[in-house]
Amino acid sequence: MNTTEFIEKFAEALDMDATGLSVETEFRTLKEWDSISYLSVIAMMDEEYEIQIENAEFKQLKTLGNIINYIESRK
Repeated sequence: MNTTEFIEKFAEALDMDATGLSVETEFRTLKEWDSISYLSVIAMMDEEYEIQIENAEFKQLKTLGNIINYIESRK
């Protein structure tokens, strides 16, 4: 998976600029993060990568790198 492409899709889902985002970014600390963002990221994962994730599993993810690793492990 292209990391830069994923970060851009993540930023688009949150309707924000991808500048400053990296695999180390703890996404829950972003000022744009809220319950709507959560749903948008879940939908993006399903649409772009055909990955469905349970709420309990998503709660374990802390960084953008964790999301990328999760997606890659499910392919």
